[in-house]
Amino acid sequence: MKIYERHGMHDFMLALGYKGEVIKDYFLNYHARQSNLTVHLKTGKVDYSNPTAEDWNVSLIDTGATTMTGGRLLRLKSQLEGSGTFMLTYGDGVSNVDVTALLAFHRSHGRIATVSAVRPPVRFGELSIEANCVTSFQEKPQAGEGWINGGFFVFEPGIFDFIEDDTTMLERAPLEQLARQGELMAYHHPGYWQCMDTVRDKQHLEELWAAGIAPWKD
Repeated sequence: MKIYERHGMHDFMLALGYKGEVIKDYFLNYHARQSNLTVHLKTGKVDYSNPTAEDWNVSLIDTGATTMTGGRLLRLKSQLEGSGTFMLTYGDGVSNVDVTALLAFHRSHGRIATVSAVRPPVRFGELSIEANCVTSFQEKPQAGEGWINGGFFVFEPGIFDFIEDDTTMLERAPLEQLARQGELMAYHHPGYWQCMDTVRDKQHLEELWAAGIAPWKD
């Protein structure tokens, strides 16, 4: 959300599922946790002496504990279909993708959907070998070939015509059909991107943050 804020975006919808109540509690108490407080116990009044919370509007929408990614988006249809172009991302990836340029690219081609295409970092060191002799060694380089879904999307309301119900995975039938119809475009982002799918990923990202060298923060 802070990635989007840097590009002037302040209105967010979170499609909640499993542990959605934890996310609700987080945002309900966010202002208090970010500020110094004076609590008047007799009246229950609370004074915020240094409010630092972001100027965001955050809608927290329950979309079902077992609903798939496409189904979650479909459940937001009534809130989104009248607002024109909108952006969507997962909650498990960070990047220094230029959101403003991504949106401009989407609007330039006039299709229904744009997906960010990224090259993930290779998990292990890469060896170049000739006749059993290592000719080069590169420690954890970025993948040299192939692009993957980076999870930063831009959609037009027409996307809802491709989602059937709660069981629909966005990454399967909807995107596959859009691609076959020429309605899915790719915005190439060669810069930093990292998912947080494992404990190892989490530790790596926290180490970067603690060291003050988190690329997605710049």
